[in-house]
Amino acid sequence: MAEATKKDAQDKVSTASATPAAKPAATQNKSMGIRLAPVENSDQPVVANYSSINVAPGMAFIDFGFFEPAMLAALPRVARSGGKLPENLNGKLAVRVALGFDSLAQLHQQLGQVLKGLSEAHAPVGGKEDAS
Repeated sequence: MAEATKKDAQDKVSTASATPAAKPAATQNKSMGIRLAPVENSDQPVVANYSSINVAPGMAFIDFGFFEPAMLAALPRVARSGGKLPENLNGKLAVRVALGFDSLAQLHQQLGQVLKGLSEAHAPVGGKEDAS
């Protein structure tokens, strides 16, 4: 029963973000319901404050990691005071995602849309920025 509840809570995605980035100019964006069923604990949020991308033939691997916030906050203080910075930082690998280049292009498009929406939401009213 809990599994059915999780399935009902999935969001819908438009095909504009579920199709390849290059599409003919005459096509229209249509909506299609996408449902991703969770497997084991995959519906639990993962917290990450670090990411890196490594490219291999035909795939990109995105690693999301987590460093203790107190340690990250201490690094600039140590650097300003002239202290010795560590040679390595140890964190936890939260998740590794392997994507084909077509999926990577879709992710790029979706992230661009999110960032554009965030910047528009923070833009001053009237579209004029403060020049001071």
